[in-house]
Amino acid sequence: MMTDIAANIAAVNERIDAAARRAGRDPATVQLVAVSKRVEAERLVEAVAAGQRLFGENYLQEAEAKIARLRELLSDGESGPGPRAAGRSEIRWHFIGHLQSNKARAATGGFAMVETVDRLKLATALDRHASAAGRVLPVLVQVNVGGEARKAGVAPEAAPDLLRAMAELPALRVMGLMTMPPMAADPEQSRPHFARLRELAEECSRLGLLGVDEPPLLSMGMSADFEVAVEEGANLVRVGTSIFGPR
Repeated sequence: MMTDIAANIAAVNERIDAAARRAGRDPATVQLVAVSKRVEAERLVEAVAAGQRLFGENYLQEAEAKIARLRELLSDGESGPGPRAAGRSEIRWHFIGHLQSNKARAATGGFAMVETVDRLKLATALDRHASAAGRVLPVLVQVNVGGEARKAGVAPEAAPDLLRAMAELPALRVMGLMTMPPMAADPEQSRPHFARLRELAEECSRLGLLGVDEPPLLSMGMSADFEVAVEEGANLVRVGTSIFGPR
């Protein structure tokens, strides 16, 4: 019998697939990031059992404790093959919240990607700590496409200069762009903002600032508007409420 979380993940994936097909895209190019902030590790075991392997966290302290706890839960009594053993080795975590430069060291530890790099000071700190750890850290540049004063993100017109500066940081691998459009009751109101991010990525690719080795990633779309985001080119969608319910 499917749990609510398993059923919700299946429903979200079906909606992602349908949106990709409407846009003439391969559904396999879109990854679901299950946003697990304020969700107990015990409930994440259900998501792992349902096949979810990529999770997004907003707060470092909460994430560090949860990652450790989930590792314990997946290890308990499971030494052989099975969903717990598989999940233990395959789970990846993205940091998707606002990150202070003085917390960069912690972010380079347990995360496969930091999606919210929006200033050179933060990028430099991440590069320094990733280099000290002997790794190259995948990152996305967060863009404030709506121009909201209270929202993080580099202005679209300033993104190329930030990308140029980040190209000089050898321990960072800039994979693409991320955005959070203004809140809107109608998902269609988000479409112009998603289209703007895609166009910006295309522009930066033409300038040789993105997509040198592979097409750039676009992280955009949440529970209320991820289908529109997929139609506009998203290949990472960050969905929490539609999977885990209100927090």
